Amino acid sequence: MLTLDTDVALPVRLEVREQDLRDRLASAGFKERFLGEHQPPATHYQLGEEEGSFYVEFLTPLIGSEHDRDGNLRATTRVAGVTSQNLRYVDLLLASPWKVELSRANGFPFEGPKQVRIAHPTRFMAQKLLIHDRRERRSRAKEILYLHDTIELFGASLDVLREEWELAAKPELSETAIRTVEASADTVFSKVTDDIRGAAQAAAGRALTPERIQELCRAGVKAVFGTATLHKP
Repeated sequence: MLTLDTDVALPVRLEVREQDLRDRLASAGFKERFLGEHQPPATHYQLGEEEGSFYVEFLTPLIGSEHDRDGNLRATTRVAGVTSQNLRYVDLLLASPWKVELSRANGFPFEGPKQVRIAHPTRFMAQKLLIHDRRERRSRAKEILYLHDTIELFGASLDVLREEWELAAKPELSETAIRTVEASADTVFSKVTDDIRGAAQAAAGRALTPERIQELCRAGVKAVFGTATLHKP
């Protein structure tokens, strides 16, 4: 799925070296676009003035209550100069990242190689499943398509993704969270739903039917997060 935005997961505290993130983004041409009424306001850091331009938004683990002492929703926070949205289970994405080197050798116009960290696909899938019921309808449809595309991309390596779940990610979660993830094949993908139909609509031009999305997601989620125990040789 082609997307014009990037979500960047940040820890609650991040050491600032020389320039903070806000200054670094500004120096690279990103503009702040404020959204909503929260304080600080949710912010997209947009590259370009045109509608539909690429933008970055930041996500930070929501620890503790969703509301402060005054009853206000703890929707956003400041981290290293940028406004980051508080979201459950973002901490899952921060562990075991894949490290990818970008350079001229693989098509990126950098003077020197740059290393980026990408959330492990197992953890990415688990986090999407854990927050599924908390998201608005449009986001649920989009994230089901992300799940479909992740499963399709790594279809030949689902046993590797399962190993990350059993040996690393699963032990970090509560029993309630584990049950939510492991039951998702049946609770989210047991049948075609409006969310799955929305995912098919979001995949315009790809000839994906709701039935195909539902079947692949159900099989893939069961393969990675099913309740059978993984045995190491």
